[in-house]
Amino acid sequence: MSILLKDRIYTMESPTAKRGIYPLHGYKLGLYRLPIKLQDPPEIQSIFDGMKKTFDMDLYADRIYATYKWIEENTDNEYHEEKVELSVTVEVVTGEVIDLIYQIFPIEKFGDPQWVKDYRKKADSYAKMIIDTILRNTILADKMIQSFMNTDKLTNEEAVKKLEELTPLAKIVPNAKPKLIQKDVSEHSTKANHEEEIISAPDGAKPGPIDVEYKNHIKPSDTYTVSANNNKIKTWGRVGTDNKIMGVWGEFVSVDFDICIADGACIDACPVNVYEWFDSPGNVASERKPLMAREPDCIFCLACEGVCPPQAIKIFEKK
Repeated sequence: MSILLKDRIYTMESPTAKRGIYPLHGYKLGLYRLPIKLQDPPEIQSIFDGMKKTFDMDLYADRIYATYKWIEENTDNEYHEEKVELSVTVEVVTGEVIDLIYQIFPIEKFGDPQWVKDYRKKADSYAKMIIDTILRNTILADKMIQSFMNTDKLTNEEAVKKLEELTPLAKIVPNAKPKLIQKDVSEHSTKANHEEEIISAPDGAKPGPIDVEYKNHIKPSDTYTVSANNNKIKTWGRVGTDNKIMGVWGEFVSVDFDICIADGACIDACPVNVYEWFDSPGNVASERKPLMAREPDCIFCLACEGVCPPQAIKIFEKK
């Protein structure tokens, strides 16, 4: 995979594969084996759904097929225009481990267009692009990051960086991950079985800017107590404690943590050290946040608000 997955993750290339996978007959067959599990039907379906706008997708039981097509034109023929549509397919075989398989057919399969240049090189590159894109954008990204953290003892940030380095040909596909469902039971429900509010977690970081009227639009949620100084931080729209939906934190130094991408600019810009890093594993925007741990110390200089790239911060001066 790119540079390549070979020797960087658990991989092998072979004319045959596991669990009765038949040999694919073509010029080249690549088989990459990943040490992660993919068995739950909703997770398998999520990969198909997340990639169907990017590739031609097919789903059969425990296998997913992603096909990329491209057009080649013969510009050397002065008498008539020649075009041919070429393609390469990656097969994702699910189970206790994941096999990613692709083959490159002889160019004759596409109608004997011998004038096509660098076909094998292009097809190989496109196949790796498919693999990189799937690994970078789907639920497999989370599984690979967790695998790196467990086996290589990496931090989340290091694991994310390693995945990015292994998938340089990836296309970034917004909203490709599955929507996780959180159920919030209302304390004030009058129904006997407590009415459940269904909230979908975002697929990725929400687009900024922060809703400056959030106090009017979002319900208050549980406060968070900073252990170091016992400061209590108010929150709005937080669902549970698994960080899937974090909402807005801070009454005067307000940050929408579902927009925040944790670039750290606010921490560097604050002259009075209001912020400190706070781990938020499970949040799709970033797995750490700049916590306004010393919110009462804010001098309302607006430095952090001005440097935040996704505009996730709003400072409200006390009156």
